[in-house]
Amino acid sequence: MRLVIFGLAVSSSWGNGHATIWRGLCKALAQKGHSVTFFEKDTPYYRTHRDLIAPEGYKLEIYPSWGEVETQAAAAVCSADCAIVTSYCPDAGVASNLILDCQTCSIFYDLDTPVTLNVLSREGKVDYIPEFGLEPFDLVLSYTGGRALEELQKRLGARRVAPLYGSVDPAIHKRVKSESQFASDFSYLGTYAADRQSQIEELFLKPATRLPAQRFCIAGALYPQDFPWSENIYFVRHLPPPQHPAFYSSSRLTLNVTRAAMSEMGYCPSARLFEAAACGTPLVSDWWEGLDKFFEPGKEILIAQSSEEALEAIALNDDELTKLARASQERTLAQHTADSRAIELLGLIGDVA
Repeated sequence: MRLVIFGLAVSSSWGNGHATIWRGLCKALAQKGHSVTFFEKDTPYYRTHRDLIAPEGYKLEIYPSWGEVETQAAAAVCSADCAIVTSYCPDAGVASNLILDCQTCSIFYDLDTPVTLNVLSREGKVDYIPEFGLEPFDLVLSYTGGRALEELQKRLGARRVAPLYGSVDPAIHKRVKSESQFASDFSYLGTYAADRQSQIEELFLKPATRLPAQRFCIAGALYPQDFPWSENIYFVRHLPPPQHPAFYSSSRLTLNVTRAAMSEMGYCPSARLFEAAACGTPLVSDWWEGLDKFFEPGKEILIAQSSEEALEAIALNDDELTKLARASQERTLAQHTADSRAIELLGLIGDVA
């Protein structure tokens, strides 16, 4: 099968969770013998922070402007079996028109559905959603399941919807040797977001203040200068994907915090959940509807809705945490790999084609 994708960015993971998702998925599709071409617009932000130049098994086309790549893109799409355009694609509008004009199997993949719906409510339109909505697409995929799927149908006209959740590449995300620079009793990996801050303060910063003798570590981009650090919190400004396994493998326990819009919608597992689990690191997370469909609370993941519950998780002994980590790792490798998602995607394409 020949697939063409128009998305945000694969070449840079700097503040960009889409990159990790697509790297694993494109690699898995290529390993199954499928041809994949990813079109990425060359933007100054991602150009400055590129951490992937030559992807494994698939083609990455970085183009300066739509006008300069349109002919090449049209040839690729019209000879493809399926073409996909994603949320936050800088040229989503023209790419959507091209895909629909070529009459190939057409998919819109919203990796940010709760954000999309929130912006739609506030402003009446979303930059990366075509003016005509999502009705013409053969299939609309969503990184968020549950109620989000119904909203895409009701508010944007999507005719056929399905979830395609995040995943992990076991060849990359696995237990590795601990590194002293990342060593921590409690860690958090994630780009700064204002709508996560209250949860970060409750579940991470308050426990750090209460446990001054223990080491806490945050890694991620875009943290402001006035972020309320304490002396026992260590900061890694940006952590490229190849270093994620070392970060998690150096953490006794790691935290997942979900952005407010996604948490309210539910059914929104982040890549951090699957990455940490695959690395054999015990997880504590805020709660959202549907979380128990991915990991069993108390057995495969710990839930914290207050600083006291986070402190209780940190206080668990090593045997309890090891048992928890082993269970979540087994579940992730069985159900949440990029290979599993590639099989799901191919099956969905086959159904609509």
